[in-house]
Amino acid sequence: MNKQVFAISLLAMGLSLSSVSLAQEQTPPKLPPQATEFYTPVPPKITPGANNTAPPSDAIVLFDGKNLNGFVSAKEGNGPAEWTIENGELVVARGKGDIQSKQAFGDAQYHLEWSAPTEIVGEGQGRGNSGFFLMGMYEVQVLDSYESKTYTNGQAGSIYKQHPPLVNPLRAPGEWNYYDIIFKAPRFDKNGMVTSPATVTLLINGVLVQNNVILRGPTEYIGIPNYKAHAEELPIKLQDHGNPVRFRNIWVRPL
Repeated sequence: MNKQVFAISLLAMGLSLSSVSLAQEQTPPKLPPQATEFYTPVPPKITPGANNTAPPSDAIVLFDGKNLNGFVSAKEGNGPAEWTIENGELVVARGKGDIQSKQAFGDAQYHLEWSAPTEIVGEGQGRGNSGFFLMGMYEVQVLDSYESKTYTNGQAGSIYKQHPPLVNPLRAPGEWNYYDIIFKAPRFDKNGMVTSPATVTLLINGVLVQNNVILRGPTEYIGIPNYKAHAEELPIKLQDHGNPVRFRNIWVRPL
């Protein structure tokens, strides 16, 4: 190494050390705690339910055991919902068709409770089958898969034919299962292209079974799911699959 190169190397090293020393000297002073605190906006105060499944004060109650005023026939869109109410429980009426909420929803938190028939009929998809359709097209499966075999992405707690549940925490037929759902609706641009897909988080009986999963489109019985642009808010739907599944305590919190 010649003297000129050596001198340049020493100069560069000196500049680097000086930069480090200068940076250490210019370390900003510690912030007081108040510098990272804010007081607005203030979260609105609501009253929680009397128990962990009861609707909070800001919830929209779709079914409380009294009547079907919150629902219409899904087939007709405005005709009466013809399912039955027994002892404060909503029972699927075979052959009467799906029912849907009168109100439309987008992003939302849902709670519903359901019970499979105690009379065991059929196996797989023919056993205690119904469904809860977010926006009328994204199905969270309702099924008696307590001890029944079926395809895993079609058992209770699945996002039908897209995501199987992480675990199976179902209770036996005749007992009540609790679904708590956090749903984020899809977004579309002005050309109908998806800018943000739908996502679902689901707890069954307090156990996480769907962890913010991404939906590939509406749930399909046959074929590959594909998004088509739709309204920002749409009614939810409950399915008549021919089995007398029971529901109670259905409420929603728009987000």
